[in-house]
Amino acid sequence: MTRPHDPLAAVAAGRDPGPFALVRREGADHVDLFAGPVRTVDRLAEIPLPDDAPGPRTLALVPYRQIAERGFACVDDGLPLECLLISEHRRLPLDEVLAALPDAPVVTRDAAFDVSDAGYADTVGRVLTDEIGRGEGANFVIHRTLRATVQGPPLVAALAALRRLLLRERGAYWTFVVHTGTRILVGASPERHVSVDDGLVMMNPISGTFRHTGAAADREELLRFLDDPKEVEELYMVLDEELKMMATVAEHGGQVVGPYLKEMAHLAHTEYLLAGRGSLDVREVLRETMFAPTVTGSPMENACRVIARHERTGRRYYAGVLALLGRDEQGRQTLDAPILIRTAELSPAGELRVPVGATLVRHSTAAGEVAETHAKAAGVLAALGLGPDAPARDAGPALRYADDPEVRAALAARNTPLARFWLDQRVAGSSALPGLAGRSALIVDGEDTFTGMLAHQLGALGLAVTRRDWHRAGPVDGFDLVVAGPGPGDPNDLAEPKMASMRALLAGLLAAGRPTLAVCLGHQLLAGLLGLPLHRRDAPYQGLPRDVPVFGATRRVGFYSSFTARADADRVATGYGPVELSRDPADGAVHALRGPGFAGVQFHPESVLSRDGMAVLADLLGHLLAHPALTGHGPADRG
Repeated sequence: MTRPHDPLAAVAAGRDPGPFALVRREGADHVDLFAGPVRTVDRLAEIPLPDDAPGPRTLALVPYRQIAERGFACVDDGLPLECLLISEHRRLPLDEVLAALPDAPVVTRDAAFDVSDAGYADTVGRVLTDEIGRGEGANFVIHRTLRATVQGPPLVAALAALRRLLLRERGAYWTFVVHTGTRILVGASPERHVSVDDGLVMMNPISGTFRHTGAAADREELLRFLDDPKEVEELYMVLDEELKMMATVAEHGGQVVGPYLKEMAHLAHTEYLLAGRGSLDVREVLRETMFAPTVTGSPMENACRVIARHERTGRRYYAGVLALLGRDEQGRQTLDAPILIRTAELSPAGELRVPVGATLVRHSTAAGEVAETHAKAAGVLAALGLGPDAPARDAGPALRYADDPEVRAALAARNTPLARFWLDQRVAGSSALPGLAGRSALIVDGEDTFTGMLAHQLGALGLAVTRRDWHRAGPVDGFDLVVAGPGPGDPNDLAEPKMASMRALLAGLLAAGRPTLAVCLGHQLLAGLLGLPLHRRDAPYQGLPRDVPVFGATRRVGFYSSFTARADADRVATGYGPVELSRDPADGAVHALRGPGFAGVQFHPESVLSRDGMAVLADLLGHLLAHPALTGHGPADRG
């Protein structure tokens, strides 16, 4: 190319510009132009990342079906993992790009959602009843797609939509168009999925959606939104899920920063920032974080099964990522990957798809989630001429409610009940308990990577921790403690392979007298072995923080469950000795139990919702490992 605007000039002249991308990152006064050939690869590990020069080297379009690399379920639509190999990179002044982009309306026909409002509402109801209500997970994102046909050259339409997004949308993390020759993506994604720079890994979970129709949000309505339990808990749940991912890709897990308010043209979101140091290859970071819970659900593996069951069609690039890989001046790998949401896909034949989804939680209503899909699609649809533009703002500085003292106070208050372990800067060794040096724990994962967070907490207390999936056989006799971990599913279904395997594990541990801790699903299976009846709750405890009695102390802890054991007394005799129970005074639900050499908790001490989780773990270790120095140790109460 001889001039910065050659791709745009080629489009204007009706010529093929070849593959290219235009990307404006949040707050930038310029647009990055990337150009080069396109290569298709099969796996994330095959994304090219040469080390011959610093700067951005590859822009990868990662489809949702790539989740199969992790062994997770998906409807395979065959969409390719395309890589734009960057042979040319230029920074173009934003005003020059706006002047060169086509300023013309986008014309479409036959626009309609593939799933009607009524059909989507029915799906919401089924997921709430059949999935969340039956313990399959805490939240799930179900999508639908608006389809239309573009009149005229699709690339011209995409560039015209880009111009309108650059002018009218605000708060986007990336605003972009990508043309590979086989497809065009244009959008304004609000959400960083994951980035790596100088060894710092960051994730940016966004959840909670406040819809408004004016040029700015109504302040009082916004404050009510910030205090809405559904919206608060929805953000907490995705925060927990992304902390699970950070537990894998950052050496000491993630530290939570925020929350913040992200203001856009048609809506506002709440968001956190997670940060931690890591040393993995950035392609491995991409693999271990497929895909954001804000567009899938939690726990992740089962969320993918639920999505496949209820959507029954492939997601194409929706919920995948754009991934910009490169190297810094010292040769270190870099990564910047926004989630592919608020994005339209156009084919060379003019087929237009705009996918959009809503997060379904226990508080959800069908009407509310239908409305959320319309609101989330509004910005991109307006840019494509399929919906109204947001009202124009007054001249002068934009009103930012994020700077409003009451808004800031409402956001800060969200952290008051959360676990300081994840919010505070952690110093290695500061939480270690005497007597644990050289002792070890095995965590058996029941398909919920909360176990990664649990591993970091047990490690901070001083144990050397190993994690193992439930279906991988292995010895347990080389560990001082075995933890039967959490996972989705019905604990009464003992014919299901996971339930049968984990129940057998617990039975063997009890028979051998090995120190055992059971968490959530593990706790339910342990309770069943002890003869306690298991019940499905009338209303699921998914993403629910509560103050509950735990062996004489009131603890603030987080629940993710739809089932519970129940008992009529605080002590019961069992075949494994006397067992002490901490029960709910209202219905007898067993929140925790302990017997000779074993203990179980229905809640998640590792959750960000568990303000007192570290205190609970320290107390249980004192009971299970029978070391006098552990019992009642002061630092445990720091939580």
